[in-house]
Amino acid sequence: MSKPTARIRLADAAFALFDERGYEQTTVDEIAERAGAGRTTFFRHYRSKEDVIFPDHDRLLALIKDRLATSSHSTGLIAVSDAVRLVLMHYIEEGDLARRRYRLTSKVAVLRDREIASVARYQRLFREFIAEWMGDPTESASLRAELMAAAVVAAHNHVLRRWLRGETSDPVAEMDEAMSEVLALFPAPSGTGDSGDGGTTVVAFRTGQDLDALRPSLRRLVEDGTVR
Repeated sequence: MSKPTARIRLADAAFALFDERGYEQTTVDEIAERAGAGRTTFFRHYRSKEDVIFPDHDRLLALIKDRLATSSHSTGLIAVSDAVRLVLMHYIEEGDLARRRYRLTSKVAVLRDREIASVARYQRLFREFIAEWMGDPTESASLRAELMAAAVVAAHNHVLRRWLRGETSDPVAEMDEAMSEVLALFPAPSGTGDSGDGGTTVVAFRTGQDLDALRPSLRRLVEDGTVR
């Protein structure tokens, strides 16, 4: 088995000390000492004590931008769903580290405030993409883009919190279902079909319901564009 990297050792040491002594009482020097590293090594990997706790949001935002940039006008909503899933998968891959972070940020106000600020960055990115995708400069369209972005982020956070609390064993399936609910609230504007001839774009999501139970909703969607 390969030796953990210095970055991982520092994170493990930090969370262990936060559990033992509390976040406010733990210093950078103590984290470095527990990890068997020096102060210089700590600051090579993290800018501050807070940075040990949070995921690399800059990298995650860059991944989202890259995914959204690969979409066409007709696949914009699919790209949004994929981008949300990318963020969820990052937390799932972190495993216990993500859960420890959740417990800590729930107790420490300054960390909770920073987490809220990071959520705003994701929402802003989705809002800007959706507004451009809609291609409508009116104030009503701007509001719609804001509402859509807020709903996208809320759906992600709802499913993520359920997974962090151990309330779901299949967060990816729940995320797909949550996003289908969000997109049903905001049907695509006209002109998003691939061929431009009034055709229909179908977006598929995994669900726990069987096909017979879904048929009435699918029929309504095809006939009048509504889902109930």
